[in-house]
Amino acid sequence: MSSFDFAIPTLGPCTTPSPIHLSREKGDFISDYVSDVQRVVYQVDVDLSQPPQAADLLEAAGPREMVYFDPAKVGAAIVTCGGLCPGLNDVIRSIVLCLWHRYGVRRLLGIRYGYRGFLKEFGFDAMAITLDHVRDIHKQGGTILGSSRGYGGRTQEIVDFLEQNSVNQLFVIGGDGTQRGALAICQEVMRRGSKIAIVGIPKTIDNDLSFVQRSFGFETSVSLAVDAVAGAHIEAAGAYNGIGLVKLMGRESGFIAAQTALACNDVNFVLIPEVPFVMQGENGFLNLLESRLKNRHHAVIVVSEGAGQHLLEQVPPGGDASGNKKLGDVGVFLKREISQYFKSKAVEIGVKYIDPSYIIRSAPANANDSVYCTRLGAHSVHAAMSGRTGLIVSLIHDRFVHVPIKLAVSERHVIDPEGSLWRDVIEATGQPGLMSG
Repeated sequence: MSSFDFAIPTLGPCTTPSPIHLSREKGDFISDYVSDVQRVVYQVDVDLSQPPQAADLLEAAGPREMVYFDPAKVGAAIVTCGGLCPGLNDVIRSIVLCLWHRYGVRRLLGIRYGYRGFLKEFGFDAMAITLDHVRDIHKQGGTILGSSRGYGGRTQEIVDFLEQNSVNQLFVIGGDGTQRGALAICQEVMRRGSKIAIVGIPKTIDNDLSFVQRSFGFETSVSLAVDAVAGAHIEAAGAYNGIGLVKLMGRESGFIAAQTALACNDVNFVLIPEVPFVMQGENGFLNLLESRLKNRHHAVIVVSEGAGQHLLEQVPPGGDASGNKKLGDVGVFLKREISQYFKSKAVEIGVKYIDPSYIIRSAPANANDSVYCTRLGAHSVHAAMSGRTGLIVSLIHDRFVHVPIKLAVSERHVIDPEGSLWRDVIEATGQPGLMSG
């Protein structure tokens, strides 16, 4: 078994009784506190010759009977960073409602436009959040706080802001780059000996954070992507040699494309970053597409934005403000290559190219994601109140747990080309396992 260090840093012993009144007893029909000794096994498949060790167990998330912070002295701040994602407002609302109603916290700050909001040079005043601000925001897409990429490395200035504004709980909602910033902030806080809890809520529409079963907004994204693919299929089937080409999000992980293909069963080719492909040759993409058109006279292609980057002649150098590598537009590339290939063969086709990315990102969360966001937000508050820090709240094996941020950002969560998910996609589309020329 692989062992991971799932130990969560704490600010100190919990000596304050929680204002949340729950039960210690079983069978009394009252919800129970979560004990500090409750654990969840990370790896479900267990080798009996190597039983799980303490290091393989994750802390269970939830409200504790004793907390670290005196709620009357808590000053909390919330920041949303990176690109938009369905469910951001739901998480903000959940954090505010839990702090306000369950713990009686009244000093709540909303940091504007990501990490920039901590920095004086941008002039963004923090928002004093009340219940009126969050009453109906779960019905809206986006984030009421605004968001942006970058500036998470300005840790000294960020911690200066927290100290100067008497913030002792910071809730950071964002993906890989954002949580790296949260980890750096936590390390600076610990270096100073300040008593500030840093808690991350994993937000990545690509579902590519490690040690996270499902990131919020992912389910909504797939459901909306299915609508786009359905439109592409109707357009393709309604024309002789019609081709529907849909580009979906997925910089390094093809989960949205894969799940969308399985959800609608109208897709003939799925191209993802994890599986290389070639355009030319007997088993190349273009020849296989030609065979599909000869047999069925229409085709639907779904491509992740990070797929096929090795084929593009001009890929922008460097990375964006979040540290993500810049990508060439594989959708435009495929449309051009497909059109030129069939033109050279004097075969008439019609390509309909759809990129619904920003429509999907800006949508409000669906019911399942909204439930998930509400629970994530509440669990993040319980973690902070208990003095835990340097963690994200995660879902693993359908159990809410605490995961150290340093583990969550240690590597990308990607599709295993030899695993069951990709196998099922291959079976659903009929494409070969590898388009290698």
